[in-house]
Amino acid sequence: MESVLAFTASVAQEASSLLVEYFKQKRLAYSVKLDHSLVTEADLAADRLISDSIHARYPDDVIISEELYPQYPNIVDNQNNATWIIDPLDGSTNFRQGLHTWGVLLTRLVNGIPQESVMQFPMLDEIYVCQRGQGAFLNGNRIQVLEPDPQDHSSFFSCCSRTYRHYKVQIPYKPRILGSTGYSLCCVARGSAIIGFDATPKIWGIAGGWLLIEEAGGVIETLDGSQLFPLQPGTNYNFRSYPTVAAPNSELVLFARNHISSRQETIPR
Repeated sequence: MESVLAFTASVAQEASSLLVEYFKQKRLAYSVKLDHSLVTEADLAADRLISDSIHARYPDDVIISEELYPQYPNIVDNQNNATWIIDPLDGSTNFRQGLHTWGVLLTRLVNGIPQESVMQFPMLDEIYVCQRGQGAFLNGNRIQVLEPDPQDHSSFFSCCSRTYRHYKVQIPYKPRILGSTGYSLCCVARGSAIIGFDATPKIWGIAGGWLLIEEAGGVIETLDGSQLFPLQPGTNYNFRSYPTVAAPNSELVLFARNHISSRQETIPR
C-alpha cells in the first residue's frame, strides 16, 4: 500500500488537474461568503473530489475543509482516527481572475498536530511536500529558510490584502501581496520572503504552511498568541481566524510583532 504522503500527493494532483480545467474557463460564477472570500463551482468540486478520495481510503478519518466540512466534531483525535485539513482552492480570487498563484493544500494531523502536508500550485509547476521530522521539499529538492543578509536590499515582506486595513505596519521591507496564504508561507520556507504575515487566515490556509515553515527551519506563530494546535473539538473553523507571522528565526518574528500593531478603527471595505 502506498504511503500516506504518496496518497496525499496523488489526491492533490487529481484535484489540481480538475481545477486546471476550470481555470481554462473565464469568469466563473461565484458567491461571497460571510468572511468576504469567494467560492466558485471549482472550489466545491475540488473539495468533493478530495473529501471523497480520503473517505474511500481512510473511512474513519475526520475531515475539516473550507467548503464542505468546516466544523471539527466532538471527538478525541488518535493514531487510528487522523484528521485531514483541506483547502481545495487557496487563492480563489487569483484563480477567477486568471492569475496563476493558487493551489491545493492538504494536511494530515494526528493527535491534533500536523504530520504531513502537500501544497500544489499547478500553474506554477510547484509542489511543496513535508513530513514531520523529515524536512521540507519543493519539487523533490530540500528547501530551507534563509537568514537575512543586511547587504541584500531585495528581500520582501509577504502579506495579505487585509493587512493594511486592520494593522499599522512599519516593516522596512518591500511588501508583496501574493493572494494565497499558502503560497505566502511557502515563500518564507523557500527563502524568498523575509517575513510572511496574514491578517485573517483560517486554519485550512495555514495548517500545511505551519508544518512546512517548521520543517524548513523557520519560526511561525500567531500574532495574538492564540493556539492552532491541537485542534479543539466542537469548533467551527469558519469563525476562527489566526493572524499569523512567519520568519527564518525567532528574532525576526519578534521584530515583526513589534512593528505590526492593530488599528484602533476598522477601515471600511
